[in-house]
Amino acid sequence: MEDSDYIIVGAGSAGCVLAERLSASGRHRVTLIEAGGSDRRFYVQLPLGYGKLFYDPAVNWMYRTEPDPGLAGARDHWPRGKLLGGSSSINAMVWIRGHRADYDEWGQAAPGWGWDACLNAYRAIEDNEAGADAWRGQGGPLFISANRQGLHPLVQNYIAACAQAGLRENPDFNGAEQDGAGVYQMTIKGARRNSTARAFLRPAMRRRNLHVLTKAQVTRVLIEGGRAVGVELRRAGQVEILRARGEVILSGGAINSPQLLHLSGIGPGGLLQGMGLPVLVDNPNVGKHLSDHQGINYTWAMTVPTYNDVLRPWWGKLLSGAQYLLAGRGPLAKSINHAGGFFRTDPGQPRPNMQLYMQAFSTLIPRDGERPILSPDPWSGLSIGLSNCRPTSRGEIRIASPDPLAHPVIVANAFSTQNDVDEMLAAVKFLRKIAAQPAMARLIREELRPGPSITEDADLIADFRARSGTVYHPSCTCRMGSDPALSVLDARLRVRGVDRLRVIDASSFPNLIAGNTNAPAILVGWKGAALVLEDAR
Repeated sequence: MEDSDYIIVGAGSAGCVLAERLSASGRHRVTLIEAGGSDRRFYVQLPLGYGKLFYDPAVNWMYRTEPDPGLAGARDHWPRGKLLGGSSSINAMVWIRGHRADYDEWGQAAPGWGWDACLNAYRAIEDNEAGADAWRGQGGPLFISANRQGLHPLVQNYIAACAQAGLRENPDFNGAEQDGAGVYQMTIKGARRNSTARAFLRPAMRRRNLHVLTKAQVTRVLIEGGRAVGVELRRAGQVEILRARGEVILSGGAINSPQLLHLSGIGPGGLLQGMGLPVLVDNPNVGKHLSDHQGINYTWAMTVPTYNDVLRPWWGKLLSGAQYLLAGRGPLAKSINHAGGFFRTDPGQPRPNMQLYMQAFSTLIPRDGERPILSPDPWSGLSIGLSNCRPTSRGEIRIASPDPLAHPVIVANAFSTQNDVDEMLAAVKFLRKIAAQPAMARLIREELRPGPSITEDADLIADFRARSGTVYHPSCTCRMGSDPALSVLDARLRVRGVDRLRVIDASSFPNLIAGNTNAPAILVGWKGAALVLEDAR
């Protein structure tokens, strides 16, 4: 294969954006390498089909954490996308940017990443169905559904109950304020998932200067004379070498990017030496500072129908399938998270520290190898979930062996600080406060999880340790920053100590934003591409 100007490793939320932006002028030859395969699968395109992808190794890295004392010793399941579009092809499609103060903190850590600069980038990225204003963009490459049609009737009860509990309605979490309850915007277009593969990569693949390799796993970055010159990869059982005239860009995400840096000799010197790997750059921050949101659901049996009543029986499946295939409507055309919100566990918090998820269904009965979204419980159930926005617990990613095909070690360290425990305790009590309001209480038959007998603080804590888990937002493992002692990357996303090597994905976040991480990962891809092109002039 010909040499490329740019090699991008990973076709996920950031990688697909990079491939489109770097190839747009036609002046640069770009190679995008993805370990997984195509996104053209029915359950990938079907918005509610992500339950089928949750344990599917054909599209999912299927990671597991080390046993976590903070989660009662459990090994948490961490699904990550292994296909074109990455995790944007298997996620729940909620479009949340995060709080402006998150980006002000980014800007303090890395100049050029403050709120004003990021807002301008978001407005350029978006084609928001709700229209353009001071906060939203319209006309960009990524269509964002306002999600106002076909909502379950219980959404209005939920919003009303939140208002009765003191949390007002918010029509746009990506607008002037984040606090409140309301409907989530979605990356759904024409009743199909609008992943970065669909919105960015597929149009760009028509260009002759963009080459996409699938089912090709990069095993190390080639570094000569302190400069990244290419990558080694395995494809169809063969080892291949691809060389880059310009830069190598890692976009594997918060797990794969630090793993690949370790395998390439960049990371904690003692760890690499212990694995028999050469130490090219001794940086203890590579793989450290792992941040993730932890979440839990409370679940109730209802006296009114929910999606359980529609999606459980065979005739309901048939009806829902017909609605979707004939009209692009019904529950299959949406994420299960119709609504949610953001709140503060105490008034002294400077900004929201908890996120809500309202789901008009329940899945307490497990199914082997599946997250049973399409086969919920045989009763009318409703769940309200939450996750912490600013956890102070930190974990790490590290290679388990020098074998590049071995999964890395993931130490999540969930609820390892008293701050995170105290915030979650206050938050789960607020879930019950919402359910106790007249707009919701009159429709509830009984609380199923954790159940009315769980009332003492110690029991509530034991419950959320036993039932919580990741909400799939790992970040910050190759974070950027101005201080070389604390960061892996500089503010231009360049790896310290190696020329022509960058990391552009969620691992580069200086800190974890308040909300779902797909939007900021796309933002990093968009702004990162601009930095690459500026430095090429």
